[in-house]
Amino acid sequence: MNALPFAAAALLTALVSYLLGSLPFAVIVSKIMGLQDPRTFGSKNPGATNVLRTGNRKAAVLTLLGDAFKGWLAVFLTQQAIAAWGWAPALAAISALFAFLGHLFPLFLGFKGGKGVATAIGVILALEPWLALATLATWLIIAWVSRYSSLAAIVSAVFVPFYYLLGAKVAWPMSGATAAALIAIAALLLWRHQENIRRLMTGKESKIGAGQKK
Repeated sequence: MNALPFAAAALLTALVSYLLGSLPFAVIVSKIMGLQDPRTFGSKNPGATNVLRTGNRKAAVLTLLGDAFKGWLAVFLTQQAIAAWGWAPALAAISALFAFLGHLFPLFLGFKGGKGVATAIGVILALEPWLALATLATWLIIAWVSRYSSLAAIVSAVFVPFYYLLGAKVAWPMSGATAAALIAIAALLLWRHQENIRRLMTGKESKIGAGQKK
């Protein structure tokens, strides 16, 4: 039974997903583990890469997993509501986009968040697991060949919408709402990496394991 009209369900989905996406795992993990606030050093970015600059790999991994999990959880909860209450399937795409926006512009950090790579993987994993696998494989290949984490993220972001369209009706059903959400997420990822793009173009971007400030 559809308990809510689409507009109300969409608003509720967007709000809950945004709040989940706003959870700042970089700050939460750092505080629990007694580490310096990641917003006060390095790139000042509240994400796993900056947490890694503390030298605590466990904290970085926990941040990465937390950021991915919150994105996955937001979409998963929406999918459960769709199945249980007959909500429109397009709400899953709305959930994915707003969970991602929550990470980029978190309510709990004054709307100054991270770049969203891990959260993007999380929402894609919930939407289409095989698409997430293809995206992660792309990231790993580019990162391994180039040694640039940012370049891997940029290339992966560009390929996500193309992977989705190529796999539509073959590996997964085609959804205009999902395609639109993935394009928006990819565009936002590129926008958040504009400084990295400039450094890559000028040869000033640091490589994985270089221990340089990004």
